[in-house]
Amino acid sequence: QVQLVESGGGLVQAGGSLRLSCAASGRTFSTYRMAWFRQAPEKEREFVGIITSGGGSTYYADSVKGRFTISRDNAKNTVYLQMTSLKPEDTAVYFCAATQTAWGSDMNAYDYWGQGTQVTVSS
Repeated sequence: QVQLVESGGGLVQAGGSLRLSCAASGRTFSTYRMAWFRQAPEKEREFVGIITSGGGSTYYADSVKGRFTISRDNAKNTVYLQMTSLKPEDTAVYFCAATQTAWGSDMNAYDYWGQGTQVTVSS
């Protein structure tokens, strides 16, 4: 059983930066790949990116590639989403999710989800 709690969301101007955190409970965090998803109003949940359990590899959606960076600190049971050059279309609720097998956008493949944190980018 893993609980995930996102934090760090808020209001930021276009072009600005924001760092989200996802804190996990338990001693098995280091065995999970961690992904970020987002969901904008009246849109389906969208894959943002993923990081391997040891933090050695990442993969990002084209929409955020070059602007967002995922990292993790397994000693702190925390994964981060560093967002730069933010655009109004980045406005969404951001979720972290954990998996031991998935590598992509299939939401059904993820075992645990956080409650989400709101990111609003103003123009």
